[in-house]
Parts: sequence; structure tokens; C-alpha cells
Amino acid sequence: MISRQQIGRTYAGWLDGVAAAVTSVIGRFGSSAMLHLVEHDDGTFRLEGAGEQVRFAGGTIDCSRETAAKLNGARVELALKPSRFFFGPLEVPRRAADFLEGVVRAQIDRITPWTATESIFGWSAPAETGQDRIAVTVAAAPRAPIAALVLALSELGARAVNVFTLTPAGARINLLHGAAGRGAEMAAPRRILSAALLTLALIAAAAVMADIVVGGDLRHRQDEVSRQIAERRGLIRAGNDAIANSALAQLERRKNTSAASVIVLEALSTALPDNTYVTELRIEGDKMQVVGFTQDAPSLIRLIERSQHFSRATFFAPTTHAPSDPGDRFHIEAQIKPVFSPPS
Repeated sequence: MISRQQIGRTYAGWLDGVAAAVTSVIGRFGSSAMLHLVEHDDGTFRLEGAGEQVRFAGGTIDCSRETAAKLNGARVELALKPSRFFFGPLEVPRRAADFLEGVVRAQIDRITPWTATESIFGWSAPAETGQDRIAVTVAAAPRAPIAALVLALSELGARAVNVFTLTPAGARINLLHGAAGRGAEMAAPRRILSAALLTLALIAAAAVMADIVVGGDLRHRQDEVSRQIAERRGLIRAGNDAIANSALAQLERRKNTSAASVIVLEALSTALPDNTYVTELRIEGDKMQVVGFTQDAPSLIRLIERSQHFSRATFFAPTTHAPSDPGDRFHIEAQIKPVFSPPS
């Protein structure tokens, strides 16, 4: 049974969300400065146009007093480097364009290593692919590191933080909009919303009383019919859920115990040269074994280890060459590194 505390927390969360949205819209027309904070490959951030350096470590922002003064009260455009994110394509029917958020949220754990609650994600502008379908590029990353960075900027006084990144093709993907601590700014919208909700609640109470007096008997009949329909649906749903839950549990176990093969395959195809052909790929835990043909087998060790996704590459079987083979047949194994790690 839902307690009053749970109801209160849900109400407060909803009220904060609406107040934050209203404050964000108002902030767009305000006079606060817009700062562009860009993340670089060395893990530092720089204010665009000013060249001032900002570091994030231990959950806090390390910057000069002048930079902190600029961030206080400003709206920040935070551009994160693409290497933080996993990018994956998603193709949907054109009629789903108005419901992309729900579609992407439902598919996020299928096309990325995380669930929707564990990640921060966004998608590019839809592109027509023909046959009444559209395609988007989804970007996703673990939520905790980015949320900590946004919180640190909020504690410096940032009025709002808009987070985005760029796809390998240079398209912008928005991830968070208007995220910052703005309790003082949201106080007035909260009071107005609370008053409006109280007024609506009084009107609703009056309508309920009128409904009870005028249509009590009709409501009783409607409730009885609804109860009978709900019972029938419950019996049908119980049988379907038993099958669905069993299949879902198996898929969840497989996901948690298997390596992210699609990421390994994408990284391997990027590392290997065009004259190399892979015939076998095996992934066991954090180890990958690959077999195929190439024109220069020794060079593959260097190319694979150069990738940020692999280490300790070595031959686990002799390299051979048969007259009918298109090149040298190689057998290489390597350790799989964690794909995403926090910036140093």
C-alpha cells in the first residue's frame, strides 16, 4: 500500500520538475550569460573564447576565481567529448517520429550496455531512409559521472547546464537540458503551482460531491462492469506474464553474463586494415580470439594493441599460408579493456 510519505515525495518530485521546466523557459528570455564549456582529450574543460581551463576531480570543480565568477549565475553549454559515449543506429517507422523519446527509452538497453535508468542518452535529428522509415543515431553513457559534473557546476552557481555531444559525423546530440540546482529560482513557480493545484483540488472535490449525489447509482453499475472486465483481463494477463517473465529473465541473465559483442566487433573492424578478413570471432569473459586472413600478420598485433579497447595481443597458434588461401591465416587473442572509463 502506498504511504503518505511516498505520495508526498512523488508530488514534490513532480512539482520540482514542472517548476524547473517553467524556470528554464523563463531563463531563455533572461539576461544571464551563456558560456560554452568544452571537454578536451586530456580530461580538462576550457571556456570557449576565453581559453580558461577548468578541471573536475573528486566531485568538485577546480578553476580560477575569475572563472568561478563567470560560471556563477550563467547558463552553461557543456560539450562532452564523443569518446565518453557509445553511438548506435536506430531505425523506426516514420509515424514514430512524434514518440521518439519513448521509442529510444524502450530500446536503450538493447542497443547500449546500460538500461535507461543507468544511462544518460540522446539522439540525433531523424533522417529519411526510404520506405516510410527514419533513422537516428543514439548516444549513451553512464549517468553517474555526468550527473556528478553537472552537480559540481550547479554548486558553483550555474543557473542552468545544457549537456550535449557530437556524433563522429559532427551532428549535435542533446542529452540534458537546464539541469542545475536552482532552488531559489524555483520557489515562486512552486508557490504558484501549489496554489493552482489547491484550487483545482477544491473544484474537483466539489465535482466529486455533485457526482456522488447525482449519479451514485450509475457509478455503482459502471464500477461493477469495470470490475468484471478487470477480472477477465487479469486472468488473461496472468497467463501471458508467466511466459513473458520467464523469457525476460533468461534474456537479462544472458545480457549480464555476456560481453558486449557489438562493441567488440565495432572496435575490431576499426582497428584492422582493409586487406584483413575475419573468419572467426570468439569472446570468453574479458578475452577475445580472432581468426582470419591478412597480407601482413605481424602488423596486426601492433594495430590491435593501439586500439583503446584491447591489450596484450598475441598469437595463440602458428600463422600459416596455404596455396588456396587469400593470405596468411592468423590466430590472435587479446584482452578486452573496459569500453567506457571516467576521464583522467
